[in-house]
Amino acid sequence: MSRTGNKPITLPQGVTASLDGKTVTVKGPKGTLSMDVHETMAVTVEDNTIRVERPGDTKTDRTLHGTARSLLLNLVIGVSEGYTKKLKMVGVGYRAQLRGTTLVVNAGYSNPVELNIPQGLTVEVVKNTQISIAGINKQQVGEFAANVRAVRKPEPYLGKGIRYIDEQVRRKEGKTAK
Repeated sequence: MSRTGNKPITLPQGVTASLDGKTVTVKGPKGTLSMDVHETMAVTVEDNTIRVERPGDTKTDRTLHGTARSLLLNLVIGVSEGYTKKLKMVGVGYRAQLRGTTLVVNAGYSNPVELNIPQGLTVEVVKNTQISIAGINKQQVGEFAANVRAVRKPEPYLGKGIRYIDEQVRRKEGKTAK
């Protein structure tokens, strides 16, 4: 039995869910999100709870059961609280700035890297070296944060690069003279 899939999702106050065929739509104070559930999964919306049930005990059904429930929970959390990722830049001359709907990152290259901010995300440059990305869609927030981090990944010798605030970079010793 899937422990994750069997747990019902309780909707917080101010959040409503509706079911239209296999499309679940969740509305809350931060916005509206919808998701298509796999056709084999049975989703029921009653009172303030969402339940996901699987038709059988095959491997595919078991994997989709927990995944569908987790994705629906992400929708509920997104419309009620939202998601935030924070990044920091470590390195001499590394900085970021907002220019309209574009994030301009100077990360040691000859030219600054310009990243277009997707619609639905809020990007804020807290300091020159700290970036905060917020939105209601967990996948979209995580993907844009990963794209910003990929501009200059943290390197293990000097620790320079763009990293998540809570990320620990394992440092290497480097060359030593004998």
